[in-house]
Amino acid sequence: MLALAAAQFGYRTHVLCPETDSPASHVATITTQADYTDENALAAFAAAVDVVTYEFENVPASTAAFLEKHTVVRPSWRALEIAQDRAKEKTFFAEIGVGTPPWRGLNTEDDLRKAVGELGCPCVLKTARLGYDGKGQAKIYKPDDIADAWKAIGGAKAKPHADGGPFAVLEGFVNFRCEVSVIVARGVDGVVQAFDATENIHTNHILDRSIVPARIPSSMLFSAVAAAGLAATKLDLVGLLAVEFFITKNGDVLANEMAPRPHNSGHWTMDACETDQFQQMVRAVAGLPLADPARFADVEMKNLIGDDVNGLDQYHGNPHAHVHLYGKREARPGRKMGHVNILKR
Repeated sequence: MLALAAAQFGYRTHVLCPETDSPASHVATITTQADYTDENALAAFAAAVDVVTYEFENVPASTAAFLEKHTVVRPSWRALEIAQDRAKEKTFFAEIGVGTPPWRGLNTEDDLRKAVGELGCPCVLKTARLGYDGKGQAKIYKPDDIADAWKAIGGAKAKPHADGGPFAVLEGFVNFRCEVSVIVARGVDGVVQAFDATENIHTNHILDRSIVPARIPSSMLFSAVAAAGLAATKLDLVGLLAVEFFITKNGDVLANEMAPRPHNSGHWTMDACETDQFQQMVRAVAGLPLADPARFADVEMKNLIGDDVNGLDQYHGNPHAHVHLYGKREARPGRKMGHVNILKR
């Protein structure tokens, strides 16, 4: 989707990824299949392009740092490094005055037992890095769950990361009302534009639906948008930043996590906004002025997960439903195969 948006501006795209037959390779101008740690391939890739960006945050920060020595990388490797580590992420939010759920960093089962004693049950144990869509997570409802939870996230091999960061974090439960996300773009000139906040509904830890406008008071939406814009500015980010927030029943707006890239919860923008998140990211990383992200219709985005992709007939006859498929060859349980944007007019 990012490559397709770039093509609308007349840009050619060069994709580097380790997979064969990746969906982006179907629409990019050039594809290099190489590991993210292959410095010879990275150097050749950097020499062939004017600017580098990334579409998911599990690209190693060291890869982005290496590329930054050879060409322009937007967003920077430092933004990537913070976003892919839960402890660094939460520390960053605290430093800029954005609230988060209570949390503790830990490296051992004894650390976990102490943290559970401090935060209480229920709570959630998460690996500090590489967890998404519920992976690398375990809920703890009572102290008897501690040993199993530690084992479930791979605690037997736990050790601090090379930079001293903790292996895992424990998060206290919040008085949950709903989750919302905000996607902001920031240009090379420092201008920030925000898409409307999105209400997200998950099934089995995977985003199922996004509803816009979010069904919460405007004051809470304003707080979320302001916090996301502040984060992008403090990161000196050029590109997109998606920030997920927990809205509590008490009206608190607490940052959960962020991603410096296009986000699943922003796919609704492709059919309901003057410019979508992919076009806006291309503008930002290419140094163009940002466009107006105004929404012109209410919308619900439905993810097509696994075998959902086999039920498209219900959408093809609906003039308000816009189907987007990702070109993945095989439908597997939990795999995002596409999405449908249903406009509410």
